[in-house]
Amino acid sequence: MVNALRLLVLSIVVSSLPAQPPNILFIAVDDLNDWIEPLGGHAQAKTPNLSRLARRATLFTRAYTAAPSCNPSRAALMTGIAPYRSGVYNNRQAWRPAMREAVTLPQAFRKNGYWAGAAGKIYHGVYPDPPSWDEYWPSQQQARPNDPVPAVRPANGIPGTGNFDWGGMAVDTAEMSDAKVAEWIARRLQQPHDKPFFLAFGIFRPHLPWYVPENYLARFPPEAIRLPITFRGDLTDVPRAGVQLARPDRDHASVVEHGEWKEAVRGYLASINFADDMLGKVLDALDESVYSENTVIVLWSDHGWHLGEKQHWRKFALWEEATRVPLMIYAPSGTPGLPEGTRAGATSGRPVNLLDVYPTLLELAGLGPRQELDGRSLVPLLRNPDLPWQPTVTTYGRLNHAVRSEDFRYIRYEDGDEELYDHRVDPMEWTNLAGDENYRSVKEDLARWLPDTNVPEAPVQPQGNRTNEVAVPR
Repeated sequence: MVNALRLLVLSIVVSSLPAQPPNILFIAVDDLNDWIEPLGGHAQAKTPNLSRLARRATLFTRAYTAAPSCNPSRAALMTGIAPYRSGVYNNRQAWRPAMREAVTLPQAFRKNGYWAGAAGKIYHGVYPDPPSWDEYWPSQQQARPNDPVPAVRPANGIPGTGNFDWGGMAVDTAEMSDAKVAEWIARRLQQPHDKPFFLAFGIFRPHLPWYVPENYLARFPPEAIRLPITFRGDLTDVPRAGVQLARPDRDHASVVEHGEWKEAVRGYLASINFADDMLGKVLDALDESVYSENTVIVLWSDHGWHLGEKQHWRKFALWEEATRVPLMIYAPSGTPGLPEGTRAGATSGRPVNLLDVYPTLLELAGLGPRQELDGRSLVPLLRNPDLPWQPTVTTYGRLNHAVRSEDFRYIRYEDGDEELYDHRVDPMEWTNLAGDENYRSVKEDLARWLPDTNVPEAPVQPQGNRTNEVAVPR
């Protein structure tokens, strides 16, 4: 009764305000690959809330990151400027000094009368951007509360692994940082706003370490875990530069040697399930609020993740597993840039990029375009998901690019090494066709999309987070 009365009061308050542009609920999930149920990447994934959002939104089944690393991916999405134009290629480079004049996505909305608030990981943690926000919880310097950790670490039995670790904890879900962030976002959605809002919700899991409450691990019995499909000779036709990124003698060798592959997959699946529950709390709060009919939702992950494919773990590579990301966009009817709203459950298989999020949200909100942006608004695909589209580019390190069309992936490294995969018959990218003369014209066509500009690397900042960083090929 109390909740119903509060909702009625909020409805009266909001209905008495002048007509407003749409609100934006901006949801970032860290290190989430295509294993989610809507993308079918792993048969044992349990993501009912991601499926719930996909049923109301447009799901982009071939969405790709601008860079397979947290900092450059997030910097590119939030500024609309590609790594090859900013020089921000890795996690050690503070992005704001490299793009001092850049107007970030939330800044663009603030300039147009929006209140912008956030909680959780939106930018790479060590490089916050206070000018982007009116409010950040817990603070501008700490994007999320500290997580509990197991009493004994590493929890996975692999010595010296640092945060490359996984295991369950005897803690309540409410003790986890993502739960506290979700609670703050949910409260914000239940409060009256006198301005349209841009509310950013950053979910940290499934980022390493994969520590979750024990009940999440219990949902995935260890004896039933299925490993990703792999090919023992997968790296034999990969050039030196690609093998250097895979580092098969490091993480993969350690996981196999200590018999932890199934437990690692279990930890990742449990972390995805945990993140999905956090999403559900916020979707519930939105659906129960007075803003449910006037809020655009976008959900994205900053990059994919390998769990042994190509004998590689983590992101930091230019293959499908590291570069493909979940991307969903929902716009209610009456949205200025899309009055008819998105079609419930629509899918688009066109190759798109996270760089496209910035111009898409501007158009949906009825705001003017910004000429400096490298992305392309996806509103035409929201109207017609099958509209012809162009290939997209992912960059990892200067002069290392992957071009993804609907049918092919073409990789060219700084030293000129190449890879080419035909996804029509080789979705796991097991056969490198770059040296096959029958595919010369395909390579030439895809190479046309490689960027002409490749600016020098931005300076490395000593305070950068080096924990998850690896060397890019030279």
